[in-house]
Amino acid sequence: MRFLPVLLLAAACSPVTPAPEGTPAAVQPNNATYGTDANLAASAPDAILRYADHPRGFAELRLPEGKGPFPLAVIYHGGCWKTGIASQAYMAPLATLWQSQGIATLNVDYREVGDGGGWPGSFEDWAASARLVDEVAANHPIDRARVTLVGHSAGALPAQWLASRQGADGPVGARTALKVRAAIVLDGPGDVGAERPAFDALCQFSAVDPFMGGEPKGFPERYKAISPAITAPQLAAVLFVEAKLPAPSAATQAAIAAGGARVTVRENPGVSHFAIITPGHPVYEANEAAMLAVLKGGK
Repeated sequence: MRFLPVLLLAAACSPVTPAPEGTPAAVQPNNATYGTDANLAASAPDAILRYADHPRGFAELRLPEGKGPFPLAVIYHGGCWKTGIASQAYMAPLATLWQSQGIATLNVDYREVGDGGGWPGSFEDWAASARLVDEVAANHPIDRARVTLVGHSAGALPAQWLASRQGADGPVGARTALKVRAAIVLDGPGDVGAERPAFDALCQFSAVDPFMGGEPKGFPERYKAISPAITAPQLAAVLFVEAKLPAPSAATQAAIAAGGARVTVRENPGVSHFAIITPGHPVYEANEAAMLAVLKGGK
């Protein structure tokens, strides 16, 4: 397997399949502050797939060696939904590790507040990126029954929202739930509105209100539209691996479970926000078996 530095993978924008080595970066957020303790150089993606015509409308596909069919992890990065903080690049080492363990990965970039994201732009990107799942499954040896949405930090929202049916009041209007088996939330919120103070504290600035377009009392319908308490994700399993953030409340866990999911929470108090996604870090290794069990369809 060939390895390239993580920075070479930031936000390639050319609709090329397979991706050429050294693809130029169209977007280069400040990943120097996000997830730099990678411990593993990222592999070159097998393909860069576009889902929208703006610079961040792409995802990196990595396929394991062998014939498959492989489980697929669809990965959404964090960054407090604020442009300039992070991109998909810092999740590439984890995607590379899982690739080496027999899991195909689709590492998605998307717009955030400041470059067209927020409500509804980020949701539009997430909904559009979800269409890549069937495209990848049609063209590569993917086990469509073993697809897991994975979100770190702010990426927890698409990892759950995409699997939820939405009505006309949703950020992109009425839509059906994306058919996937499971979700893994890596130090992210279970309910953005209910965990707004904790998530803002994690970001160290007001992140939720700018993303949603205002505070809950001003836009209650928006917060309700994306809350699992109103519409639970349609999943068989949801695994929370928390670090800086506390576990979702019992009410939130029950709301998620109401959609049919087996909800598991693993808390790692006192560890860094990035330890749980860093290949080779003891905290990641302590939680890896639980993640792989979900990704491979065992729990």
